[in-house]
Formats: sequence, structure tokens, C-alpha cells
Amino acid sequence: MRRQSETLLMLMLLPIFFLGIFPMLLMALLGFLGLCILGVLMICVGLADGLTEDCDFNRELIVGGFTRPSERAAQASRLCSARRLATWSAVAGAGMVIAGVAGALYS
Repeated sequence: MRRQSETLLMLMLLPIFFLGIFPMLLMALLGFLGLCILGVLMICVGLADGLTEDCDFNRELIVGGFTRPSERAAQASRLCSARRLATWSAVAGAGMVIAGVAGALYS
């Protein structure tokens, strides 16, 4: 019975391993340059996500026309949360770039 639970736990952790192996290999093979590259990619993801959400919000307003206040409030709330996530992604990416440049200059 114990062997089965250990195998099940290993299978549950396998996707986390596969998601985490790319940044680990990037850092191991490229060092601080890899951290900068990963940071630039995160900045691009944050900017793209913010622009996509703005586009979707504007399309709903233009196509939908006049909507009820409750629907507008839900759309505005969704836009605000998407902007917040996009902003934090860009900030985290900028932090990674700064850490990569500082590490390269320090070493």
C-alpha cells in the first residue's frame, strides 16, 4: 500500500518537474544571460496580455453597445484584474532582467 501511494505522489509531481526543468536548464546553460532572457520573455507576456485584454474590453463595448450597469461593472472588474496580472508579470520580468544584469556585473 505504501509503494502505491509513493508512485501516485511521484506521478502527481511529474508535471511540476517538467514545467520547472526549462528554467533550470536555461540558468544552468546560459547563467545570468538566461535569467535576462527569461525576464524579457516575462515582460513580453505581460505586455501582450494587457494589450489583449484592452482589445477584448473595447470590442465588447463597441459591439455590445449599451449594456446594463452590472455587466459593465463585471467587464471593468475583469479588465482591472487582467491589467493587474499583466503589470505584475512585467514587473517580475523587469526584476529578473535587473537581477541577471547585476549578477553578470558582480561575477
